[in-house]
Amino acid sequence: MNYSLLLQHYDLLLIGAELTVVMTVGSVTLGVILGTVLGLMRLSAYRPVRWLAGLYLQIFRGTPMLLQICFLYFALPQIFGPTIWSNPFLPDAALAGIVALGLNSGAYIAEIIRSGIQGVDVGQTEAARALGLSHFQTMELVVMPQAFRRVIPPLCNEFIVLLKDTSLVSAIGAKELMYQARAMGAKYYEYFVFMVGAAIVYFCLTFVLTRVSGYIERRLAVSD
Repeated sequence: MNYSLLLQHYDLLLIGAELTVVMTVGSVTLGVILGTVLGLMRLSAYRPVRWLAGLYLQIFRGTPMLLQICFLYFALPQIFGPTIWSNPFLPDAALAGIVALGLNSGAYIAEIIRSGIQGVDVGQTEAARALGLSHFQTMELVVMPQAFRRVIPPLCNEFIVLLKDTSLVSAIGAKELMYQARAMGAKYYEYFVFMVGAAIVYFCLTFVLTRVSGYIERRLAVSD
């Protein structure tokens, strides 16, 4: 096994890692926005709203993520046209991957948000309403700040999971870290070497995120 190939082509792995990070940030951003909306819908007093949110969660949590990625990239262009993913900023496959990962992540983040809100003592909500705050003011000023502190640790974990799940987007040709490792392995027939290289990069990225997550949790514990 020729490990010197890693030194010769480390730049390709770093380019792949850069796209991996971009896709992770994009999908997490979309997932948090969508998950917050869905989480609030799950707590709505209106049954149809709760039903729609529940249906979304069942679909995206009940089907494989790889299927969702392939559906968005291969099937949607047959309905909305081949240029649906065309954009001046990212490769088509990368944008489709971000959307797919974000839609999937939103289903899980919705449950994180919902549990965080429900974890706030109901007595505080009742006290806020007794003081004359509206439902919106109660959520904005009393419930959401406390729920936010509760959901930060699981959201950090979701961030780490999504970073690793970006490897699935290599199936549609996004040139992220896994794609680059597989391409170099096929070129030199040194799969072991490049897979080890990719594993090291993934480990470094997840290690940094884990440390950051631990720091945030400690800060929140101290402030409590």
